Amino acid sequence: MRVVSMFFVLLAFWLLMSGHYTPFLIGAGAVSCAFVVWVGRHKGVFQFRAGSKIHPLFTGAFTYWPWVTWQILVANVDVFKRVWHPKLPIDPQMVRIRYESDSELITTYYANSITLTPGTITVSVEDGVMEVHTLTKENAEALEGGEMYERVRRLEGGAAARPAGPLEIGGDA
Repeated sequence: MRVVSMFFVLLAFWLLMSGHYTPFLIGAGAVSCAFVVWVGRHKGVFQFRAGSKIHPLFTGAFTYWPWVTWQILVANVDVFKRVWHPKLPIDPQMVRIRYESDSELITTYYANSITLTPGTITVSVEDGVMEVHTLTKENAEALEGGEMYERVRRLEGGAAARPAGPLEIGGDA
C-alpha cells in the first residue's frame, strides 16, 4: 500500500512540476514514477521501522533541503567575493575526512552535498574516508565541524554522529 501511495505522490509531484498534460507526457511521467518506485522498493527505500508511518528520509528532507539550499547560497556568495576581491585569500586544500556510515545512501548524500556546495568538491570516497578539495582552509574547517554530516545522518533517521575528523589537511592542492 505504501508503494502505491508513493507512486501517486511522485506522479502528482511530477504533474505539478511538469505543467504539461498531454496523454504522451502523462504516460511517460507515470512510467518514470513507476520505475523510480520499483527501484526504490528493491533498494530498500520503502522499508519502514515498526511503528513508523513515514520513512525518515522523506520527513528529514523537509528540514535538510532548505538548510543545504541556504548553505549553497552562502557558499556562492563567498566564492563570488573571493574571486572578485583581490585581498580575500584563496588557499586550496585537500582534506581527507573519515566518516561513519554503513549506508550507501547516506554516503552518497554526504558526498553530493559537499560537492553541491560551491568551494568544495568530493574527489573520492573509499572505506569510510572522503577526499575533498576545498577552496579555502575555512571550508576544510567547516567540514571538520561535522554539521553537514549530522544533518545527513538525520535524513536516515539514525543517530547523528560526528565524523571521525580529518585525517590530514594539506596545503596547496
